[in-house]
Amino acid sequence: MARRRRNRLPDEVRAAAVRAGLAFAFTVVTVIVAVLASWSHTNLIVPALAMMAMGVFVLVWCLIDVVVSRQVAASRRRAPNSSGPLDGSRERTRRPNTRPSPHRG
Repeated sequence: MARRRRNRLPDEVRAAAVRAGLAFAFTVVTVIVAVLASWSHTNLIVPALAMMAMGVFVLVWCLIDVVVSRQVAASRRRAPNSSGPLDGSRERTRRPNTRPSPHRG
């Protein structure tokens, strides 16, 4: 069975997704540090919880950035009167008419 090939994401969407992935990794690390600090009853729990809260905020911000950049890229692809991707942002070139015009006679 032939697999359908997915189109490549636009650069701004990929960059936003990478930022979201890094924010997720940072948040997971701070959660692990907070759990370990709470188990060991150290004073490190307060900064770990503060960093975890900041990480959750940044993660949500990055996820919203991914959604918005995907919507912007989709609206560029679906530009009015476009026959291909990003045609709405380019100057239209005329294609030669390949069909003969109907004659009335």
